[in-house]
Amino acid sequence: MSGAFTTLTSGAGAALGGVPVSPMGEFCQAVLREGAAGGRLIGLFPVDGAGGLVLLALVAQDAAGTVALFGGALGAERAYPSLTSDWPQAQAFERDLWEHHGITPEGHPWLKPLCFPGLPPGQSIPAGYRYFAAAGEEVHEVAVGPVHAGIIEPGHFRFQCHGEEVLHLEIQLGFQHRGAERILREAGEARRLTTAESIAGDSVVAHTTAFAQVEEALAGAAVPARAHALRAVALELERLANHAGDLGALAGDVGYLPSASFFGRLRGDILNLTQGLCGNRFGRGLVAPGGVRFDAGPAWIDGTLAALPVLKRDMEDAAKLLFGSASVQGRFEGTGVLYRDTAELLGVVGPAARASGCRRDVRQDHPSGFFRFAQVPLQMLSSGDVYARAMVRWLEVQQSLRFLEEHLPSLPSGPVRAEMGSMQPGRIAAAMVEGWRGETVHAAATGPAGDVSVYKVADPSLHNWMGLAMAMRGGAISDFPLCNKSFNLSYAGHDR
Repeated sequence: MSGAFTTLTSGAGAALGGVPVSPMGEFCQAVLREGAAGGRLIGLFPVDGAGGLVLLALVAQDAAGTVALFGGALGAERAYPSLTSDWPQAQAFERDLWEHHGITPEGHPWLKPLCFPGLPPGQSIPAGYRYFAAAGEEVHEVAVGPVHAGIIEPGHFRFQCHGEEVLHLEIQLGFQHRGAERILREAGEARRLTTAESIAGDSVVAHTTAFAQVEEALAGAAVPARAHALRAVALELERLANHAGDLGALAGDVGYLPSASFFGRLRGDILNLTQGLCGNRFGRGLVAPGGVRFDAGPAWIDGTLAALPVLKRDMEDAAKLLFGSASVQGRFEGTGVLYRDTAELLGVVGPAARASGCRRDVRQDHPSGFFRFAQVPLQMLSSGDVYARAMVRWLEVQQSLRFLEEHLPSLPSGPVRAEMGSMQPGRIAAAMVEGWRGETVHAAATGPAGDVSVYKVADPSLHNWMGLAMAMRGGAISDFPLCNKSFNLSYAGHDR
């Protein structure tokens, strides 16, 4: 059927051969129609089909809680009409197709490598590449990075400015490119798991949960209820730790040291709770295909429940200081505004999206695992500035604390891991997990022998870096550190 698609739910699989494959023109029109109807692009990658190379588009249908899979037949020329001019959120996916798969989105308005410093062996930076430049009297350029002070990851930021005002910010990443998707496709199981843990070191639980759900879907494995619950607990601990760290860092960026110190200490306390669960402060070694490797014993549960009221009290005190300071609010309010229309066009996700008034949270829209039964209320603001991004974090901290207080005393009983069978041939699966930074997506397909033939990862940063660039337009270059921290995006997660 012309423009047809098949439907998935997060964490479930489908027969790859059952995905309808349309002529490329019809494929593009159908995908754009789905986008115009409110769909969001969460994946765009090639697979080998019976009749040749097929371009797959994964479009999240948030209202229905499903993912639409579209297939388009790529010809021998390995090109198709670009989606980006009509649907800007496709821009990063199409640049990745061009850079790493040699597929050309013809008519792309700004076709440049997604992460060219990390190009695969044998490829080189395109000859004659030029950064975007503004012209005019008193317009000047400021180049920052890729090497930064301290231990920050490398990234290059090139500002076009008129005085202090930023006319345009071009962000060039890729210095952390490690070929994670290739390893996830080709390596053995143990290395695949450790690679998933390393995609973004501050989002271990989010990425490994998505990785495990994809493998479980491809193998048809049933995960025990207690394992699902422990994954959710670890995910909310990860959210708590990072939101606390970000609130402290935002306080530090405006020189407000009391909250910077308090939230920094509290982040450490939360990380120690995760360490007590699995032996690693960042959750490494906890999640694995089939469930989790460590159970939560009565001592850990009782100790965590005893610690939560103290955490809650201390966080409330630090937040009252932060949001009660007129000087802090003077720096937060109106800084780095990302308007809702822009956030929707770019497909921004996570707290950055919700701070701009976008109703978007995988735990509600595409629930899987324990979140099918345990709801976390959506936290939103509409001003889209640093204040909103900070306040959404604080509101989510409170919800995560409530989640742990409610569910830790009544975790499901039973085993925490099931046996994993072999992955089934000719299948495709996708998993969406609401990490602390936003929607984390893993998708994979198997070949005729049951081996992984395609593996794609979309860290929330892949969507959100362009949002940061747009938020800086019209702002002061001196506000960039604060605005950047309010998004707090991952370099490594983007580069994969």
